[in-house]
Amino acid sequence: MRYNKTVTLKEISMEKNKLNNLKLMAISLLVGLVSGLVVGAFRWLIGLLQSYWLYSFRLVHGNYGYWILIILGLLLTGLIAGYLVKNEPHAGGSGIPEVELQLQGKLQLNWWNILWRKFIGGILAIGSGLFLGREGPSIQLGAAVGQGISNKCSKTNQRVLLAAGAASGLSAAFGAPLGGTMFVLEEVFHNFSPRVWLNSLTAALAANFLVSNLFGQRPVLAIPYNHSFSVDLYWHLLVLGVLLGIIGRIYQWGLLNGKKIYTKIPLPRWLHGLIPLGMLIPIAYFVPQVIGGGNQLILNWHGFNAIEILFLVFLLRISFSIISYDSGLPGGIFLPILTMGALLGALYGMIMVNLGLLPRVLIVNLVIFSMAGLFSAIVRSPFTAILLITEMVGSLLHLMPLAVLALVAYLVNDLLGGKPIYESLADRMEHSNIADYADNVDQLTVSIFENSKLADKEIKDIAWPSKTLVRLIHRGAHDIIPTGKTKLLAGDLVVLEIDSNARGCIYDQIKDMQK
Repeated sequence: MRYNKTVTLKEISMEKNKLNNLKLMAISLLVGLVSGLVVGAFRWLIGLLQSYWLYSFRLVHGNYGYWILIILGLLLTGLIAGYLVKNEPHAGGSGIPEVELQLQGKLQLNWWNILWRKFIGGILAIGSGLFLGREGPSIQLGAAVGQGISNKCSKTNQRVLLAAGAASGLSAAFGAPLGGTMFVLEEVFHNFSPRVWLNSLTAALAANFLVSNLFGQRPVLAIPYNHSFSVDLYWHLLVLGVLLGIIGRIYQWGLLNGKKIYTKIPLPRWLHGLIPLGMLIPIAYFVPQVIGGGNQLILNWHGFNAIEILFLVFLLRISFSIISYDSGLPGGIFLPILTMGALLGALYGMIMVNLGLLPRVLIVNLVIFSMAGLFSAIVRSPFTAILLITEMVGSLLHLMPLAVLALVAYLVNDLLGGKPIYESLADRMEHSNIADYADNVDQLTVSIFENSKLADKEIKDIAWPSKTLVRLIHRGAHDIIPTGKTKLLAGDLVVLEIDSNARGCIYDQIKDMQK
């Protein structure tokens, strides 16, 4: 009789968990739809404003009186966007490091302040034509939506929904729900828990559906390429991979150190955006086709027939991308990285064609492969790079050479000491110290990786951080209530009960314990 009662209670518990999971998925769907609406409007307004600026710069060629309006307009842009960031510093930049720190429990933000400031400031800064991408800000906008909707949920579910919002933001910005989900799992959350990926994918699909049908927007980089890259040409991937790894390391160094130059300029930090906006004027006047995040430049790379011109455009893109981002204005580096990769692929391909070492029809292949390669090197997320570019281009036929180039570039950058750029930016970001333990119960889910020092150890033999309790182990399709003699295995997801105020500190300690 006792056995039947136990089984009944277990079944009730399982049913309750299923209902809770379905409820969480329904909320994730809502997060995706709202994020899609916000990011879709964000993306549309940026395009509208950038078209206005391009039109204005065309007008000054025949009427120099427009210069006054352009200068005043850019000045106003810098003042408004800078002032928004001055009052909420975390609304500046990409926003991905902030989301990463939030998920680690190291940063608390007011979601509404971030949402409206990032939305307005991002439209002004990115729409002006600076070399900034909308994808990072879109991720932060989606995360803010997830945070706002999840206010009444448990803290564990709040983080799941914040991650779901981030995935839906990137999905809406790029039209790539799978790539958006993988980016959040691989680079932002560092957690492949079924609860995280299932709800992130749900939100990403909902956001992409809404953007595609309401705003009529399609994937950013639908580039057709139909010629196979034969195995006997794979040596090009090795050479190009080395080049991308080196360039990626240079860009990482420049982005992390460019802010030092700004600190020497006798201007308040919130006015630093006026510097790239002033530099933008001659760029937009003489070469308007290169301004902005770079998606149109990627689609029209063949418009530069001379190798020398293509090389100069690349130098301009890499240098002004650093200047634009380090100014602190709202805007990211996601799309600018892909643009630089495309230019490097085109440049290398044109040189090889001139040397008689590559058919001209395969240059477009290298353009696409190099986007994944440089992204893999700089962001250090090869799976995201492969999946994102494949999804954006809409073809699985060339997956193998694309993956080879992404892997080579990643390994070269790793040998040169490169670290994930968003993680490096998060490490350098100032954030509040962890408060003392305050008996505020929270949960932290930890993945036990292959070769982890925690693998094959019994729970009682592990020196866990202070006031940390192992509550549950997810192993495959089973949930295990552990005892001191329970042995952890590679692949386990361990649920820890911790204090919310010490979450960031415990996260770092557990990470170090696994090395």
